[in-house]
Amino acid sequence: MSINIKDAQDVFKDAGESVDFVILNLKRENVEKEREVIAEFADLQNSIINSMRIRNQNDQLAVAWGFSSDAWDYLFPNADKPRELAPFKEIKGPKYTAPSTPGDLFFHVRAKINAVVYEVLDQFMDILRPITTVVDETHGFRYLEGRAIVGFIDGTENPAGVESMDYTLIDSDDDPEFANGSYAFAQKYNHNMDAWKALPTDEQEKTIGRRKFSDRELEEDEKSPNAHNIVSKDEEGGVEHKIVRMNVPFSDPSKDHTGTYFIGYSKSFHITNTMLTNMFTKSDRLLDFSTAVTGTMFFIPSKSVLEKIADGDL
Repeated sequence: MSINIKDAQDVFKDAGESVDFVILNLKRENVEKEREVIAEFADLQNSIINSMRIRNQNDQLAVAWGFSSDAWDYLFPNADKPRELAPFKEIKGPKYTAPSTPGDLFFHVRAKINAVVYEVLDQFMDILRPITTVVDETHGFRYLEGRAIVGFIDGTENPAGVESMDYTLIDSDDDPEFANGSYAFAQKYNHNMDAWKALPTDEQEKTIGRRKFSDRELEEDEKSPNAHNIVSKDEEGGVEHKIVRMNVPFSDPSKDHTGTYFIGYSKSFHITNTMLTNMFTKSDRLLDFSTAVTGTMFFIPSKSVLEKIADGDL
């Protein structure tokens, strides 16, 4: 196995204090012009990020961005394609559906303060705005003690630190041309918080499969049969396969609109898709309170591939 974390974008577990997720569509009015702008952006984005890190050294800026399958086909029709890059297919379970929604470009920007996130995305959009339209922009935040908005600690079972790269980065043995890239799945959920808050704490714990205060995992016989931490796993072949996942809260309290933006980074989208399939076909108990409203898969290129895009060599 061979990966190089220095060649990778920020696809590790670091939800940040302030987060912005942006999905854009290309206008598809002039492919040559749009390809030129994307090349310009691929060339400039690293200096924008580095400049902000110098100016705000303690604010922990992290950025990942990439392309959907449709965008890749449109911009780089003669180039090879990442092995698993394809449109996400809707998953229809007996009760709930994971929809497939459009999007060409994806951005995940996070930092300790919102001003840094704003400044980076403002500079990004100065370049990209003429060739794109906005599909969705969601502003997220770090909730108390790093908990998901439903009140439970987020990401306890996530691979941590450098170890996470073994789960998120494509190995050169598997797809050499796109080594150190990653697959990202972005999915937005709206929550029925009134119904969730009305659920007694012990029932919430059975739903998630963990204690709410201590974060300790429940014994198997204490959980609901379709508890979230049972059905959201990929244990294909008797081995648990992991991804790096973040559940980022967002809310407009005055509008009673609260939800979770799920982002999952993986070296193989097959793993993420298996987790999603399990959740929706086995009717994850958490879905009784959470409605998936978006779902799009993207490829996050390595820095080496971004350099090729900038040079027009893809």
